[in-house]
Amino acid sequence: MLRNFGMLLAILSLTPALPALAQDAAPAGTVMLELNGATDTEDGGCQLTVVTTNRLDQGIKRAAWQVAIFDKQGAVQSLPILDFGGLIPGKTKVALFQLPGRKCADIGRIVVNDVADCSADDGADLRGQCLAGLATQTRTDIDFGL
Repeated sequence: MLRNFGMLLAILSLTPALPALAQDAAPAGTVMLELNGATDTEDGGCQLTVVTTNRLDQGIKRAAWQVAIFDKQGAVQSLPILDFGGLIPGKTKVALFQLPGRKCADIGRIVVNDVADCSADDGADLRGQCLAGLATQTRTDIDFGL
């Protein structure tokens, strides 16, 4: 009985690492966008923290997505562009985006509307891969997806 308890403790001690492993295990051939945080700013806006991981087998010279910001009633409030700049293959990048004049609690959902730009380091157009191969998740109360 004591040995089983020791095994249980060993297994439970590994559990905090599982969420980090889940993001690292995003399928090859995808780009992961994660809404990681949403914080109200002093000037009455909302600051979004978005994490992206390039799981494509090539570098991206510029990755930018247009998103639709919906209020709690479902009405579109704005269509900002989230521009991440360059993304190295296999690399995770964190970016902050400001939504002035809108408290985070007023945002009902954020939808990736379109690819504003997605070009490879060699200049090839990757917009199809950057939308069809896009995976999303959120760690906030705001619904985030395609």
